[in-house]
Amino acid sequence: MNLRECGRVSAEFRFYEELNDFLVPDRRKTAFRVPIDRGRSVKDAIESVGIPHTEVDLVLVDGASVAFGHVLRGGERVAVYPVFERLDIAPVVHLRPSPLREVRFVLDCHLGKLARHLRMAGFDSLWEVDYGDEEIVALSVAHKRVVLTRDKGLLKRRAVERGHFVRETQSERQFCEVVHEFQLERLLKPFTRCRVCNSMLREVSEESVRGRVPEKVRSAREDFTECPDCGRIFWQGTHYERLSRILRAAAAARRDQLFLTDQICQRSFPAKIEIESLTAASPTRSKRSLSSVSSSPVFKPKGGPRSPSSK
Repeated sequence: MNLRECGRVSAEFRFYEELNDFLVPDRRKTAFRVPIDRGRSVKDAIESVGIPHTEVDLVLVDGASVAFGHVLRGGERVAVYPVFERLDIAPVVHLRPSPLREVRFVLDCHLGKLARHLRMAGFDSLWEVDYGDEEIVALSVAHKRVVLTRDKGLLKRRAVERGHFVRETQSERQFCEVVHEFQLERLLKPFTRCRVCNSMLREVSEESVRGRVPEKVRSAREDFTECPDCGRIFWQGTHYERLSRILRAAAAARRDQLFLTDQICQRSFPAKIEIESLTAASPTRSKRSLSSVSSSPVFKPKGGPRSPSSK
């Protein structure tokens, strides 16, 4: 135990899956204690170890699912999970807001290339090199946009409801990561939005681009689009082939991830896990089913005890 925690009231925390990316190495994939002096909200305790609340979808305190505002008093055992894409957790309290009808983004100043890739794929993505944190938060709240950032501190702001910490550092990999994270494969509308200014493109005739594109391009192509705001002309050139490759890579990465998830679930979690929860209305314990989730000290699996998962 950390010496600073000795003699202090604390709760035992265990973080799962990609949430471990935010922890220091000796705290990953294992339980550790977090100080809870004079009561502390779940959200505050989670963010105190470096994990933005936007990355969390489920928190179980002594087996019961709770909201971020739940106050810890010490002695609890807390399991924290990221978003569940393939698993049925309908009976418990989701901490992430409901999905947006239209996925729109606002990106920090370090993610310009990612913004262009997202626009290329048809997603409304605001980005400016001089965006400050306050402006990003304001745009996210006003327009219900998902914040994409490499700054964990930005995602810890109370006003930010939807956000994602981008883990990859190379822009094409970042694009694949975002497509996977938000399950965007079926929403792709390639080459319908300007990569430079984010406006929707419109089709224009071959004759209307005379003198605005090289003559050999105009004579060899029939399909042209134009940005109504910046006036740029687009056609299927070498950039189109490269960007098509990025889109195919994102779709392939998603298929591989889903296959891997299925294999892990089949090998490691063949049985359902029962969550024991206490409801405020009744002191009677009720059991809720959570399918295929790795077990932790706060879970009671069917068929007797199981060893903690290494995930």
